[in-house]
Amino acid sequence: MKNVLKFLPAATLAVGLALAAAPAVAQQPAQPKAAAAPAQPKSSPAAIAAAREILQLKNATAMYAGAVPGVVEKTKIALIQQNLNYQKDLNEVAPIVAQQLNGRQNEIGEGMAQIYASEFTEQELKDLVTFYKSPLGKKLIQAEPRAIGLSMAFMNSWAQNFSETVMGAFRAEMRKRGKEI
Repeated sequence: MKNVLKFLPAATLAVGLALAAAPAVAQQPAQPKAAAAPAQPKSSPAAIAAAREILQLKNATAMYAGAVPGVVEKTKIALIQQNLNYQKDLNEVAPIVAQQLNGRQNEIGEGMAQIYASEFTEQELKDLVTFYKSPLGKKLIQAEPRAIGLSMAFMNSWAQNFSETVMGAFRAEMRKRGKEI
C-alpha cells in the first residue's frame, strides 16, 4: 500500500518541482521567509478533519515522505557545486540538517488538507470519505495508481510516435522549399 499514490501525477509533479527548485533556492542569498502559498479561506475544523481522513485513506504521505531528505540532498549537491572545497564538510553536515528538519514534510500534508478543505464543502468531504471507504472507493484507491501509470506510459509512447509524425511533416514542408533537414 506504500506505493498506492506512486503515479499520482499532479501531486508528484508538485513535490518534484519543489525538490527540483532546491538548487535554485540554494543559489539565492538568504532572504526573509515569504509565504509558501496563497492563503486559503478558513475552513471548519470538521472540514479539515475530513480532508485529513481522505488524504490518510489515499496514503498521501507516500507522496512526500522523502521530501526533507530529498531537498537536503539537492541543496547539498548545489552547495558542493558552488563550494568544492567544502565537499567533505557539506557531506558531513547534510545528515545533521536532515535530522534537524525531520518531520517538516508533515507541513505538506497539513497544507494539502487545507487546500482540500477550501476546494470542497464540509459535506462534500464527508461524502468523499464515505465513498473512499466504500468497496468502489477502495478499488479506486488500489487501482488508480496503476491506471494512471499505464495512462502516463501510453501518453509518453503516443507523444514519441506523434513527434515522429510531426518531424516527417516538417521535413516534407522543408523539402517543398528545397531544403533537406
